[in-house]
Amino acid sequence: DWHALTSSFEDTSRLPEYIHDMALDWLSAGLDPEKNVIFVQSQVKEHAELHLLLSMITPLSWLERVPTYKDKLTQLGSQGKDINTYGFLGYPELMTADIILYKADTVPVGEDQVPHLELTREILRRFNYLYQPIFPEPKPYLSKSSLLPGIDGRKMSKSYGNEISF
Repeated sequence: DWHALTSSFEDTSRLPEYIHDMALDWLSAGLDPEKNVIFVQSQVKEHAELHLLLSMITPLSWLERVPTYKDKLTQLGSQGKDINTYGFLGYPELMTADIILYKADTVPVGEDQVPHLELTREILRRFNYLYQPIFPEPKPYLSKSSLLPGIDGRKMSKSYGNEISF
């Protein structure tokens, strides 16, 4: 739920609905709650704590070079969203916290997400260097269909409005 706030912080009234819908999506996709832990991110306070620690050590230039950062600023800005915030810029640190908190060594991602995972690995290497090796360095896991195009041919994304809704 915190990831949703990075670009939709001004109105949180639908957040419970989004959480519910995400859980339904995962269950519909076949995640078995007997084998997978499904939880609300904000209910695990360590996500926020680790995000804060990572934000203290990550150079701004690393965050500003994220491939989709400027594109999303333009895209969402043209839709009237003001996302010139640290929350949006610091999204990769929150994502990094989500991954390394559970000491993941492999992360299933689409081709378009590999650069984001590489930033996670850079932040992690810096953390491990500054303090001590605590977290393993996750590797990407790409499926045969590692890019899902939207109805306009670009990568599918709700923020682009090119998703296939049910």
